[in-house]
Amino acid sequence: MDLPTPDDLRKRRNEVGLTQSKLAERADVSQPLIARVENDDVDPRLSTLRRIVNALDAAEGEVVRAGDLMHEDVVNVSPDHSVSEAVELMDEEAYSQLPVIQNGVPVGSISQSDVIHAGENVGELSVAEVMSESFPTVAVDATVDEIRNLLDHYKAVIVTEGGEAVGIITEADIASHLS
Repeated sequence: MDLPTPDDLRKRRNEVGLTQSKLAERADVSQPLIARVENDDVDPRLSTLRRIVNALDAAEGEVVRAGDLMHEDVVNVSPDHSVSEAVELMDEEAYSQLPVIQNGVPVGSISQSDVIHAGENVGELSVAEVMSESFPTVAVDATVDEIRNLLDHYKAVIVTEGGEAVGIITEADIASHLS
């Protein structure tokens, strides 16, 4: 068994959003002991270290990640589709915007607003000619707090793995998770 370093413990605690006091409470140790362990001022007994690691493991299991929230079916268009095809798909799916994906990689987005602002007779133009910037991307293990911050500024977040889109998250997904 590899023992975690003080830096490992601090990093894990911060990743799950626990204060030293909350971790101490969950591990049934004192907050000053957590501080001393993280600062490498003391070598805790193995049983104490095990309680701290178990508390971190439990907290990690409580963290909601992108993979828990995402829709794996990413309705999208490619840059080569016509704008009329994109509009038809938006109407069919009742979406006001779609990600633009080429060979699995997010390259832009198209919205009803983009189409309106493109002017008249845009139906035969390619999506690439009227699309906007891509929705931001996050990894499958991104936390709900990271996603929430992005959704304050964007309509959707694309979840990627190895650079390819594997899911999408919108504000509605966050709201349904919280209810």
